[in-house]
Amino acid sequence: MDLSYTPEEEDFRARLRGWLAKTVPGLPPRPSPGDWPGRRAYDLGWQRTLHDAGYADVHWGATPSVRLIFLEETEKAGAPYVGANFVGLLHAGPTIAAEGTPEQRERWLPPILRGEEVWCQGFSEPEAGSDLAALRTRARRDGDAYVVTGSKIWTSHAEVADWCELLVRTDPEAPRHRGITWLALPMDAPGVTVRPLRTLAGSAEFAEVFLDEVRVPVANRVGDENDGWRVTMVTLSFERGTAFAGEVVACRRVLGELAVEARTNGRWDDPALRRRLGRLNAEFRALWRLTQWNVSAAEASGGVPGAGGSVFKLRYSHARQELYDAAAEVLGPDCLDLDRPWTLDRLSALSYTIAAGTSQVQHSIIAERVLGLPKGR
Repeated sequence: MDLSYTPEEEDFRARLRGWLAKTVPGLPPRPSPGDWPGRRAYDLGWQRTLHDAGYADVHWGATPSVRLIFLEETEKAGAPYVGANFVGLLHAGPTIAAEGTPEQRERWLPPILRGEEVWCQGFSEPEAGSDLAALRTRARRDGDAYVVTGSKIWTSHAEVADWCELLVRTDPEAPRHRGITWLALPMDAPGVTVRPLRTLAGSAEFAEVFLDEVRVPVANRVGDENDGWRVTMVTLSFERGTAFAGEVVACRRVLGELAVEARTNGRWDDPALRRRLGRLNAEFRALWRLTQWNVSAAEASGGVPGAGGSVFKLRYSHARQELYDAAAEVLGPDCLDLDRPWTLDRLSALSYTIAAGTSQVQHSIIAERVLGLPKGR
């Protein structure tokens, strides 16, 4: 498989790199982590800047290779992360682009690209654990609307979102993977209640969402009724396939900074630490190559990442935890200081083996779809 870039793609890289070099140094300071209204405004402003410069549509209007170059170069330049735009740009937007009707694409994609609307993800439920198909939020058809009742948890950016990609059960009698529907829920609809959740790191980018007889137009359904599980697999393939690509670049940068810090504070003299950092360097280089392989495979299959995304997500989530464990070793007692670099990142890294499907779920996907092993009972 060819992992090299075409001359046209390298030309895109050069133009983007030059634009970032002129633009990023002049950006205003970022709001504090707890100021979510401020972060929403900042993230939308950055998206508008990308839109005005012609770089807004790389997440679904360009080839996977161009998307990968964009994520790599923006991270290297220290450009703002997608932040509150994460779900819209990397989950809901690509899903609507792949599965939505022309009317749905026209309604929802341009506002995401222009930095006008924020999306959140309403998949997980309090009593379902990591078993996404065990969801119990019900949607009853009533004329040209669904009436939705239930609750969601770990709903990313719900407190500042305009829309929610929502999974509901529309046929409780069907086999559990076949009675699910994917809806676009307006967050200002009557009956929607949002309760922020504070994480171990002290931030509140997640929330509980309660739905009490909320009416959602049938026109907001993406895909057919009861075909939501298949549509969801498209969403999750993007989440596991390329959504973390920029973070691999960030981890490689942090690894270099750790080596500098270790040389400064004397911990570099520990041969076991040097071996650990060297192994992590090889790990993240391999993960970047795996990302390129997944992108090449996606281009060959129509642009939607495949099961290789689960291989990447499984190994990356563990490698990220190992990286920040190594950071704690480099910092020593200072790793308990929340004002020191990498301390909050270490706390947030604990969630990566759960987010976007637990490691156990990824093992099952790899066993069944990559290795061809029989499904467990």
